[in-house]
Amino acid sequence: MDFIFVFTNLPDRDSALLIAQELITGRYAACVNVLGGCTSVYRWKGEIEKAEEVPLLIKTRGSLYAEVERVIRERHPYDLPEIIAVPVTDGLPAYLDWLKAETLPSLS
Repeated sequence: MDFIFVFTNLPDRDSALLIAQELITGRYAACVNVLGGCTSVYRWKGEIEKAEEVPLLIKTRGSLYAEVERVIRERHPYDLPEIIAVPVTDGLPAYLDWLKAETLPSLS
């Protein structure tokens, strides 16, 4: 079974909670951590920008990545949202069993 973490940042807590709720309700993720705010510094269209953001850490199956990306893209207010998936290489077996049970079966 392949599991991933998906990272994204939102401009405010309300939009972060909206995406988190939809991912859990749809069973596209077993858990979404809505983290405390952070300051992001980045280059955008040739200018250095600074923004307050709310990070999301989404725990799901690799086979559900396309659905997670779809939900984020449909609800995210940015033109180019950060959406990065990182594979989980190991974990507590009981936790991974829970993650599997709380997400939809493979859509592929």
